[in-house]
Amino acid sequence: MSRDAELKLFTGNANPELAKEIADQIGVPLGDCYVGRFMDGEVQIRLGESVRGANVFVIQPTSTPVNEHLMELLIMIDALKRASAKSINVVIPYYGYARQDRKARARDPITAKLVANLLDKAGANRIICMDLHVGQIQGFFDIPLDHLVAMPILANYFLAKNLPDPVVVSPDPGSVTRARAFAERLGAPLAIIDKRRPDVNVAEVMNIIGDIKGRTAILIDDMIDTAGTITLGAKALLERGAKAVYACCTHPVLSGDGVKRLAESPIEEVVVTNTITLPPEKRIPKITVLSVAELIAEAILRVHTHRSISQLFD
Repeated sequence: MSRDAELKLFTGNANPELAKEIADQIGVPLGDCYVGRFMDGEVQIRLGESVRGANVFVIQPTSTPVNEHLMELLIMIDALKRASAKSINVVIPYYGYARQDRKARARDPITAKLVANLLDKAGANRIICMDLHVGQIQGFFDIPLDHLVAMPILANYFLAKNLPDPVVVSPDPGSVTRARAFAERLGAPLAIIDKRRPDVNVAEVMNIIGDIKGRTAILIDDMIDTAGTITLGAKALLERGAKAVYACCTHPVLSGDGVKRLAESPIEEVVVTNTITLPPEKRIPKITVLSVAELIAEAILRVHTHRSISQLFD
């Protein structure tokens, strides 16, 4: 990638609001690109400007409807490659299919790896993503990948709130690393919910490890989907002596009855980011949305000018 090449930004239909914020932060306009459908429903991409010799960044989370947004992304990459872009850098704030990262049962697919292969074969030269469900997905790619984290943005928000006697709670043992880093940032102790999943999207709290009695609990996870885990954990924390419960995550997937569960839960506030666009019907008063545009914009500029990404989190 050459810093002398022109920087161009494009977006699909997944989260144009975030893409516009990023473009404003960088100070360049979004590229002219029509992303629509043919009469039979096939994705139609039409680039309205030259990208020859440019460092192109495509901003497109693969959120619901994941297959539509993934196909938009793949076809846009192909169009850019055939239009002689110098480099194609794919910015995926939310990486869909990330939870299918291993064979949990016999004959399961590993779809997170399949998507990585598709992006590579389509012509992507680099991936920039945020808070992957599990870190090992980085190894599924044979091209460079920069992994951004929203934890400092979430932590700064809670530091400003100055909650009394906070304790950071990991909703399961698998999220302990993320929760520990968050707790260190807040200068708070750590607790862990021990749960089991008898079925997909079904969780049962077995035990809580750590001192939460009389404290303000902050649950942190990479995503909230159906909100079953978070709301169940909040109830268990209050039953065991926590005086209040807050929750935060990077990706507000909020499928099914997720928003309804949060609205009816005892959680005081749910803090999320705008990696996934929230339609008006999901923007309940309990949900606070923080922007990751400044962080992603700085990462794009650093990639474009060959500067370190890791220094963003030092």
